[in-house]
Parts: sequence; C-alpha cells; structure tokens
Amino acid sequence: MPDTSSALHLFADVLARVHAACRTLAADANWPEGIDFSRVVVEPPRDASHGDMATNAAMVLAKEAKAKPRDLAEQIAERLRADALIAKVDVAAPGFINLTLKPAAWAEALRTVLREGADYGRVRGGTKVNVEYVSANPTGPMHVGHCRGAVFGDALASLLQFGGHDVTREYYINDAGAQVDALARSAFLRYREALGENIGAIPEGLYPGDYLKPVGAALAKEHGDKLRAMSEAEWLPTVRAKAIAMMMDEIKDDLAALNIRHDVFFSERSLIETGNNKVAETIDFLKAKGDIYEGRLPPPKGAPVEDWEDREQLLFKATAYGDDVDRPLIKSDNSYTYFASDIAYHKNKFDRGFAEMIDVWGADHGGYIKRMQAAVKATTSGKGALDVKIVQLVKLLRNGEPVKMSKRSGDFVTLREVVDEVGQDAVRFMMLYRKNDAVLDFDLAKVMEQSRDNPVFYVQYGHARGHSIFRNARVEVFPELPEDTGKRIAWLGESAVKRLSDPVELELLKRLAIFPRMLEAAAAAHEPHRIAFYLYDLASEFHALWTKGRDLPYLRFIINNDADLTKARLAMVQGVVSVLASGLAILGVHAPDEMR
Repeated sequence: MPDTSSALHLFADVLARVHAACRTLAADANWPEGIDFSRVVVEPPRDASHGDMATNAAMVLAKEAKAKPRDLAEQIAERLRADALIAKVDVAAPGFINLTLKPAAWAEALRTVLREGADYGRVRGGTKVNVEYVSANPTGPMHVGHCRGAVFGDALASLLQFGGHDVTREYYINDAGAQVDALARSAFLRYREALGENIGAIPEGLYPGDYLKPVGAALAKEHGDKLRAMSEAEWLPTVRAKAIAMMMDEIKDDLAALNIRHDVFFSERSLIETGNNKVAETIDFLKAKGDIYEGRLPPPKGAPVEDWEDREQLLFKATAYGDDVDRPLIKSDNSYTYFASDIAYHKNKFDRGFAEMIDVWGADHGGYIKRMQAAVKATTSGKGALDVKIVQLVKLLRNGEPVKMSKRSGDFVTLREVVDEVGQDAVRFMMLYRKNDAVLDFDLAKVMEQSRDNPVFYVQYGHARGHSIFRNARVEVFPELPEDTGKRIAWLGESAVKRLSDPVELELLKRLAIFPRMLEAAAAAHEPHRIAFYLYDLASEFHALWTKGRDLPYLRFIINNDADLTKARLAMVQGVVSVLASGLAILGVHAPDEMR
C-alpha cells in the first residue's frame, strides 16, 4: 500500500476516522475476524446538497456485520456524530452516510496545502510501472494524431510518479517488417535524387514526403555512388539503418518540442537478432506451457472464401485467456506475425520487472486489446497486468474549418507545425482537456484566445492572477511579504485562516481540499484528463471570487484596514497558486507568474 502518512490530507483524515468508528463497532458487536476495511471509501457526494463527504461503509460491511445496510449506517453514524471534526451526519437510502464538516476543518485543510507545498497530494511507496506510449513507426515525422497519445502517455506517467509509482517511460521502435523496408526503398530513391538522378514520381506504396530528402543527401555524402551499384539485398540493410536512425532523431526532436523524453527506446529488431531470438524463445516458452498448437482457423466473418488461406498453422490459445479467437504466430512465408513479436516484447517487459504495464494506442488498434491482454496473462502466468488506453482521433481545425494538409509531410499536419504555431502549453493542456477515448476537436484559433473559452489560458491566468495579488499586497499592506515561494508560504502559514468563513471562501477551500482525492482517483483510473478538468474548475472559482470582490468590497483579497483578514486571504490565494502550479506540472504545462 502507498504511504500517505507524510501528508494526511482531509479526505484521508476523515477516512481514517470512519475506519476507526467501524473498527470500534466491530469490536463492540463481535464481528468476525479479518474483515477487509479497504473497501470502505470516503468521497465527495454526487449531490453537493447532501454534505461535504459520503462513505459507503455500511453498504460494503453489511454482510460481515450481518445487518441491514440502513441499520448498520445508523450505528456507524452515531459514532461519527461524536467526532469533533464533523458537524452533521445523515443516513440516506439504501445505506449511504453523508458527512458535513465543521468550517474549521477547511481552514486546517488549507494549512495542509501550505505545509506540504509542491508535495501536497503526493504519495510515496507505489509499485513499478511501465508506460509505453507514442511508439510511432519511424517512417516519417510525428503528426498531430501521434501528438495526443504522446501528451496523454507523458501526463499519465507523471501522474503515476506523483502517486508514488516507480515509472519507466518507454518507446517501442517498430524497426522490423515491411514498413521499414518500404521506408528504406523510399530513402534510396531520395539518395539517387541527391546524386542528380531524375527519379520521377514516387511509386505507390512508398513514402512520398519531402522529409526523406535529407536522408538521401546524408547517404550520398556518406557513401557517394557506391550504393547505386549494389543489389537491393546489399544496400537495403545500410539504407534502412540510416533512415531509421535519422527518423528517430527527428521524432525525438519533435517530442522534445513538447518536453517529452522517454527513458527507454526498445528496438523490435533486437527481439529477432541472430543468436538472440526472443520471439522464438517466447514461442518455445508458450509451447512448454501448452498454450500453442498446430491447427486451422475458420475464415473471418464476411471474408470471401477464395481470399482465405485454409492451412495448418502455429496458433496461440488466446481463447483460454479471454480472447474471442486463437491467434496465428507465423505467416505463410515463415516470418513472424506482428502479434508474435508483441508477445515477446511484453514478456520482455515482465522479465525486466514490470508486472504492471500500460500501453497507449491509437484508435485503430482497439481490436488488438483482447489478444494482447491474453498474451500477457499467458506469458506471466497471471502475475502481470496490461491496461491499454486508446486515444481517439484529433480533428485539427482553424476557426471551425478543417486544416489543410502539410506540404512537407505530403498527407498530414506534423506535430512540430502545431507546436510552433500555438505553443507547447496549449498543445499539452488541450490534448488532455477531453477524455482520451473521445474524439478531440483541436481549433488552432481558439487555443490562442485570451478568454474563459480557452481553458489553458484561463488556468494559467489563475496562477498569474494569484501572483498579481501578492504584488499588490506588497504595495498596499505587506511590504515584508516574501517573493521567494518557500519563505512566503512559511510567512503565510502563521495567518488566521479560521477567519475565512464566507460561503464563497469555504467553497474555494473545499475545492483545494479535494485535490489529493482527485489525484488518487485519476491515478487509479489512469485518467490524467481529470486533472485538467479540476484545474479549470479551481481557476473558475478563483476568478469568480476575484470578480465578486469588485462588486462586494468585503470579499476583496486585500482589505487595507484589516491586516489579519488580508493575510488569511493571501494564504488562500497561495493555496490556489500552489495547487494550480502542482497540477499544471503533472500535465507538463508551465505556470506563469504573469501573462502579457
């Protein structure tokens, strides 16, 4: 279990109190030994009018307690009503317990935010996790579709790290198979072009983009015209290696423009090297387990019979592990299927110590999930787990109209073109401002607007507005207010935060208090978009309070004739600034102190 003792945030504190009440009741009522209290949770109620928090304790413990959920809820509620932190306890059908906390609880929650600073909500002591993302074929520059998976995977890795996990960011290089051979043939044409030959139109099936011209020029500079005199079998390995290396350098540069850097780049070709054939080893491993057999597969539904090759072939018993059909491992030409290499690759991950694996795939790979999860179950004997996150398509727009294709790439808009136009922060935030499995409309014009309708601007402006309030407070009330973040937090930690009692202030404090619980849920679900949504809601409440202060002077952050209240409100502003900065950092987005 992760260690959260260093920062017992409010939801964790209340959960501990609920657990204590349940354990006391269990002892008094002689419940059976060994009851699992980990199923008891405390979370925000779906309807805010029901209170500040809700627990399912009575619902999940009723069977062990041999009581009706509603009756058990009343017994637990009676013990919670004696808690000094809790103002009100209500029981709702069929057995939920709703809690309303005393206002002082929210002031103490703010002190936790200030005390923990950048570590507020951080967890220590998680598991080892491999997050594989992007893994685009090295056949051209990154396009805007790759961009979403890259940002999602990177933010998920950061979220899991913040949640205490030991995370490895990995990129699987598809440098074996027909696609990279086609890349090599395309690069060879550009090589001949660099030598002055008129190559004419690029044949269908090869890559026509201008991005391969530098590869051809580099080959010409390095080899002169020697390659031209060779047979394809002779020049193909050399040209393929050069093209892949240069494409990967470009891909890494494109990712760096988004501040994305992987820990491991794993070569598919390394799995089938002579003398170290991991695919063959994996097949032998599965054979020994009885998970591979020689057999025939029925033709795919809807496929014409004449297009189906009915033959005996090597099959993986995928259906024994939850898949819909058994899967072939070797093609009719005796080369391995992509699936065979993927099985060996994921077994390699497990052998490197990753029992928990997360793959981020594009929308066109949804049908591949069951077979890959089946393979992981088989190769790890059920000890490994694979979660596949699908990222849906990105529709690139400008003022609502589809963006034309890139001249350089030939048929798509490159990632670098988008980053260069709107900036790293806008790309990263907006790629996360929708759930990963929903299609995303990315409008280049809208993400440049400075308005509430532009979420990344609105959130960053919230952070900048907080620092603007600090600057004004130095001029008007507190010239001694430190500019250094650590010193400022320490100075504000002494403020009378219990004076923050207005309902709108308490709502903002409640939003800050939920941050660790939100992070915990987002990490468990592998959903970093929840952070983007939370940050927008927090910034909205902060901006709304600032606006109310213009109309209602008693709500202003700076009250010139009340230094104590001003200092308490500055502590609240610091809480907002700290959480906005922390959340943006997880998403890989900058938190500016001022915006121009």
